[in-house]
Amino acid sequence: MLRLTRFLILAAVSLASAAAQAKVGVINSQLAVAGTAEFKKWRTEAEAKFKPRQDALVRLQKELQDIQAQLQSGKLSQQGEQQLQAEAQRKQREGTRMQQDYQEDLDREQNEELQKVGTRMRDLVNKLSDTKGYDIVVDAGSAVFFRPAFDITQEAIATFDKTYPVK
Repeated sequence: MLRLTRFLILAAVSLASAAAQAKVGVINSQLAVAGTAEFKKWRTEAEAKFKPRQDALVRLQKELQDIQAQLQSGKLSQQGEQQLQAEAQRKQREGTRMQQDYQEDLDREQNEELQKVGTRMRDLVNKLSDTKGYDIVVDAGSAVFFRPAFDITQEAIATFDKTYPVK
């Protein structure tokens, strides 16, 4: 039992010594991907691409507000009120479908871009680890605590932008 205890103590000391020698890097992978010039360019292009759809949703919302105001005015006949309520329901369904389609398309394209940039970033961090001699790189989201000196996020973004320049 005494030998086992001594062995465990020696093993723990050896492990602690080895860990003290390890070079560690920490990266905020979400910030790193979103901070690249490539992803920023995509976001600007996506905003321009989806702007007409956003504008259509805003127009439809305005139309619904106008209908609501007419219904509340009390100046409509019963038949006019029923027609306007039916129109409001149609526009509400149309708006719901437009919003869902818009969100699904935006999410799909964003996920594709995140996947593409994320894969490149992961490969780049592996290369950066080799050149900088990191033994381990941990995502900041998984770390309970780390000193800012270990953060390589900005270095990774700069290296990414240099490796994959935006055209």
